[in-house]
Amino acid sequence: MDFLGFHAQLHPRRHAVTDMASGRSWSYAQFDRLVSGIASWLADRGIGEGMRVACLAKNCAEIIALHMACARLGAIFVPLNWRLSAIEVQQVIEDCEPAALFGDEMAEDLGLSAEDIFALESLSRSVEPMAVTQVPDDLPSLMLYTSGTTGKPKGVLLSERNLTETAINFTLLGEVDSHSRFLCESPMFHIIGMVTCVRPAFLNGGSVIVSDRFDPDRTFARLADPELKISHYFCVPQMALALRATAAFDPDRLRGLKAIFTGGAPHPEAQIRDWLADGLCIVDGYGMSEAGTVFGMPLDRAMIDAKAGCVGIPTPRVAARIVDEQGRIAPPGIAGELQLKGDNITCGYWRREADFKDTLTLDGWFRTGDVLTRDEDGFYRVTDRKKDMFISGGENVYPGEVEAQLVKYAGIREMAVVGVPDKQWGEVGCLFYVPDTIEIRLEDVEAYLTGKLAKYKIPKKLVALDALPRNSVGKVLKHALRGMSDGSR
Repeated sequence: MDFLGFHAQLHPRRHAVTDMASGRSWSYAQFDRLVSGIASWLADRGIGEGMRVACLAKNCAEIIALHMACARLGAIFVPLNWRLSAIEVQQVIEDCEPAALFGDEMAEDLGLSAEDIFALESLSRSVEPMAVTQVPDDLPSLMLYTSGTTGKPKGVLLSERNLTETAINFTLLGEVDSHSRFLCESPMFHIIGMVTCVRPAFLNGGSVIVSDRFDPDRTFARLADPELKISHYFCVPQMALALRATAAFDPDRLRGLKAIFTGGAPHPEAQIRDWLADGLCIVDGYGMSEAGTVFGMPLDRAMIDAKAGCVGIPTPRVAARIVDEQGRIAPPGIAGELQLKGDNITCGYWRREADFKDTLTLDGWFRTGDVLTRDEDGFYRVTDRKKDMFISGGENVYPGEVEAQLVKYAGIREMAVVGVPDKQWGEVGCLFYVPDTIEIRLEDVEAYLTGKLAKYKIPKKLVALDALPRNSVGKVLKHALRGMSDGSR
């Protein structure tokens, strides 16, 4: 479903993409030519259906163009998480076996042998643009890696049909139209940055303004810039809080925004109401790599205030249900697992067919593993997350992955990693341990894990205990540990 090509014909001179880091801009016709040229150049190198093209780089227009080019070839684009350690990145590369790897200076810093992503624009002009072809919509064109509960990277495959559904769902929930302008700062190795900030704009003939990173002062200035005319902005709650803390913060300068959209972490109701008191919509939602946009709050301050803490409602294109442990539909107000159905649901996991099959019920519903409630009015609220996973600065952290690295750490007899509240990051890892001989130091643990795990996965707190709390069958009671983090170092 090539909406970029459609608008290149329908509105060729309309603005499509701006890259803030380089100051370059493209109309729909120009960006379509860039994508067609890259697709032709890749095809000349033998890149075709089902082959993987990976990239490790900060946000830039070329990442979008490379993804769209892969889609036109039936190839699979794999944006790599530059926050991972070199070892973790190498594990992902070995798993996806890319036929080509592109990157910027961040790839060089990780020791990767990657082709310069910024050379793609000139290379695209060196060949004839690829002729329009019809690629089946059920072919995967994007693979996003997430950590599994065991820490092993898992490639979520998304087809063009999946991606178009997310574009439609967010268009309906976020009131996107041809005048919408997205400031894309969310990392493009995530579903928000790669899909939700891009595909709804292309679907409707809107604009994407690409930013290489979040900087609170610079970001606020861009959101307030009357020439940029930003209408849609995504961030995690911690970023929204940082925007309010900038010296230049003035809600009157943000009146051009349709809303600030937040997700990826719990959003305190008091912080939501601070934005509402300033006359601005702060809109929470729920989504995941496997399903894209699922729920969203209405762009109505009174309704947001009345339902603060909820993640909203689904569109008619997504079927959602909450079931109890016996698989029965849970009544309003009763927590249960969220299960989903729709064309937005992933077409599978890369080379992990059994794992994907395990996520589906016998009647074809996708098990999210997340625990939610639904109220009498049909609004959903997240009450718990997948097993012991926590979210630090918008990134999922699975304690099992951290614990596996610490099994042989000297001085620890037994241990458990738990997510605990943190003012800056929302949550951070806290290492609870029983010392083998003497107490260990947090800085030594950090040094040991550096290079093995991404920085956001490394525990930021440390608590020594005489024994870990356990139930009658010996299982560690992690919910009990969460209340013990006040004594952390």
